[in-house]
Amino acid sequence: MFTQRRRTAGIRIVHGPTQVHVDPGPGALVFSNWAGLSPQKLDALIVTHCHPDHYSDAEVFVEAMTGGTTRRRGVLAAPRSVLSGNDDCGPSISAYHQNLVGEVVVLSPGSNFTVGGLEFTAVDARHSDPDTVGLRFEAPDLGSIGYTSDTGYFPELGDLFSGVRLLALCTMRPRGAPLPLHLSTEEALEIIERARPKCVVLTHFGMRMLNADPDEEAKFLEDETDVPTIAAKDGIKVTLGDRTEVSGPRKRDETRIIDA
Repeated sequence: MFTQRRRTAGIRIVHGPTQVHVDPGPGALVFSNWAGLSPQKLDALIVTHCHPDHYSDAEVFVEAMTGGTTRRRGVLAAPRSVLSGNDDCGPSISAYHQNLVGEVVVLSPGSNFTVGGLEFTAVDARHSDPDTVGLRFEAPDLGSIGYTSDTGYFPELGDLFSGVRLLALCTMRPRGAPLPLHLSTEEALEIIERARPKCVVLTHFGMRMLNADPDEEAKFLEDETDVPTIAAKDGIKVTLGDRTEVSGPRKRDETRIIDA
């Protein structure tokens, strides 16, 4: 986050006319516009926990989503820590900004909401913000997608994402370098073997992971599990259709095709 060696802009979900942004950390506003994904086109904003690499640009996005605060519209979904605070942190989105949107959804494991044709369910996570949630959502005719958010490992974690078509797996540390309340490559291996997703994208790398080479960690996981595994790069695009296509932001980047 401090060096921006990798961007902390979050994830944009685009499904037909529906756009949802997940975890807009530092740089989200700048890089959304750079990618041609105007925050003014957002229908929903999701913040999974109360740490600045996941929420810092949230209020700016709320203002963009509401037409510069002129229209009460859009969904803001976040856990208690983000919206009202808990004993450890928060709140991180002001009451003023919460009152701008059309709907506020308080996320906790098992809670669900719909945006356009996308059906979101919050799932359990174990992090230093005790209200942290992961996400699982359904896209019509495309299957299930999972996002772990920041979490430490626990045995049931793989079951929460069982059978998803795509799993975005926040893997902060490489092999041999575990860190409490975050995931390492060894723990990612346990999750993939239990969940058996169709495809995995590793993301949320710390400096130790970047120095170890995320591509090598992804290759290790794919070799061990036979599940296609890709290390995210800035601007990566994953397109779900009859097949899954993973492409980089530059024309010269090779596109990987994965059977659905």
